[in-house]
Amino acid sequence: MAHFEAVARLGGVMRAAEELQVSASAVSQQIKLLEQNLGVKLFHREKRHLRLTIDGERLFQTTSQAFQSIREVRAAIIRQRETHNLSIRVSPSFGVRWLAPRLADFCRRHPEWDVRVDATPNFTEFDTEVVDMDLRYGEGDWEGLHTDCVVHDFVFPMCSPAYREELRRISDDPREQLRHARLIDSVKAYYRWDYWLPRNGVQGTSMSYPCRFDRSSMSVQMAMDGGGVILDSMTLAFEELRRGDLVPFSTAFEVIEFPGYWIVCPHRHVGRRAVRLFSDWVKDRGRQHMREARAWLEERGHRTRFERRAAFVTSEER
Repeated sequence: MAHFEAVARLGGVMRAAEELQVSASAVSQQIKLLEQNLGVKLFHREKRHLRLTIDGERLFQTTSQAFQSIREVRAAIIRQRETHNLSIRVSPSFGVRWLAPRLADFCRRHPEWDVRVDATPNFTEFDTEVVDMDLRYGEGDWEGLHTDCVVHDFVFPMCSPAYREELRRISDDPREQLRHARLIDSVKAYYRWDYWLPRNGVQGTSMSYPCRFDRSSMSVQMAMDGGGVILDSMTLAFEELRRGDLVPFSTAFEVIEFPGYWIVCPHRHVGRRAVRLFSDWVKDRGRQHMREARAWLEERGHRTRFERRAAFVTSEER
């Protein structure tokens, strides 16, 4: 059928033979066999010119559509093969605040890759979804999946400079200040006020929070606007801290460091070139971030304590 479609489309046996890279006699033989099988003439033969019969025209209309579809699919497959695709799913706050400002660096280093980032709190169902890897917030114990830590998180109380000065007018004691502070709760964080306050000697608070958010990005914004004190991630608020829009509440409290953000994917994905390239790049960016974060904290007199809680509460990505 391919020989017939080529002859009808190109208007001659020789042209069809050149396209199909066969001899002209082979093309003519295939046309004769097709006519014999169908029991009809497909071409009017006029010297060196071929003209479709009514039956030939009907057959060509159908075959041309089919072969055009085949050519289009073939071209799409070739384009897809030549284009490198990487699909990532990432928790929203981490995606917007940490990954997005760095992603242009990956694209400059690997311009041949097309990158899709899906910022969602939902974990990937790798058996049913076409996703190469997740970047998840958590403890790193997802059963049956490959995990590799990207970034250690640094958690401590922070607020706007103006709100810190307001609390300092109440007392010189940071614990007393916290007893009078509006506490902003990031409800999906692993380290929350109800865990942190008693372990840091802060007694007498009501454990009620005027503002509770399920996204750390919203908590950070609220604190920047002078709405209260957050116990949250330096990873997500580093730029605000460096600009001075947020400040550490007090050096009296140790900074908690813990492995918080992870590459997660099935073990079968680890060998994929896309996963290897992105994993190497994002871990390198993570190491650079941690060096800068530790240096920033040390310059300001903060002490850091590495901690992994014995029993994290169950939490979705934030």
